[in-house]
Amino acid sequence: MQRFEETLSRVHRGAIRPDRKVFTFLTEDQPEVYNRGQLFSPGELCANDCDMQHVVTTGRYRLGGVSIRPSDLAAASKSMMGFEWQPEPCARFLRPAPELMKRLLELHAMVGAFSNATPELLEFPEVIRAVEHKLTHALLACLTDCNASKMKMAGPGHRTIVARFEAFLDAHPNSPLNLEQVCAAVGVAERTLRAACENHLGMGPIRYLNLRRMHLVRRALEQATSCSATVTEIAMSHGFWELGRFSVAYRELFNERPLATLRRPPNDRPTRAGRPSQLVA
Repeated sequence: MQRFEETLSRVHRGAIRPDRKVFTFLTEDQPEVYNRGQLFSPGELCANDCDMQHVVTTGRYRLGGVSIRPSDLAAASKSMMGFEWQPEPCARFLRPAPELMKRLLELHAMVGAFSNATPELLEFPEVIRAVEHKLTHALLACLTDCNASKMKMAGPGHRTIVARFEAFLDAHPNSPLNLEQVCAAVGVAERTLRAACENHLGMGPIRYLNLRRMHLVRRALEQATSCSATVTEIAMSHGFWELGRFSVAYRELFNERPLATLRRPPNDRPTRAGRPSQLVA
């Protein structure tokens, strides 16, 4: 099982391993969350597949998950429910009966608190088996008594376009890019790129590129010192010339002024990956 939380909004990008079946859910009421452009609501289970997916969060984010091998899920459903559970085609979002979802959420939270308070007990195989059994049973109860929401599926053309779009961004990790450059590199018109991005990312390419530039500015501010650079220089070098709007947008995204980021002592600055594959939104 997994429990995850963060405060800043973000665009997450990732894929599930093919040897796992992962079900995720929001652990409490929170600002809107979008999975591949579709609203993900409290009370729903998201049945994740192995395709590349994008999750857009718009504020405080609290997520829980249960991961299980497909063969174990099939065996458990046959043993506990008398039949082998199979997902409906394209059914990504499942809404179980409220009392069943409530039971899964409570059990998941209890196990999370248990693992934080007394992690040494999880070293006992008997405890792990008991926890796994209860979680699996609660999950299967939700899966076998739910309404499925069919996801609008994107064509293979859109998937290819988004893959090319992200490959181009990954090849230029430190460069601010404009839409004209991206369209030329991907080889499609702006309208086509916009439709593909909205379907997969939940936002158009202009907003995605702006968020990426803002992320690059934040990283540059964290790596610079107030003696060697100014906020104005760094912002303008990344294409932000309306400095008043930039400062407001930066503060809304990161909950601090650009100057505060620049002046933060080096030992208080976070260590970040070499490229912004996950963008703060």
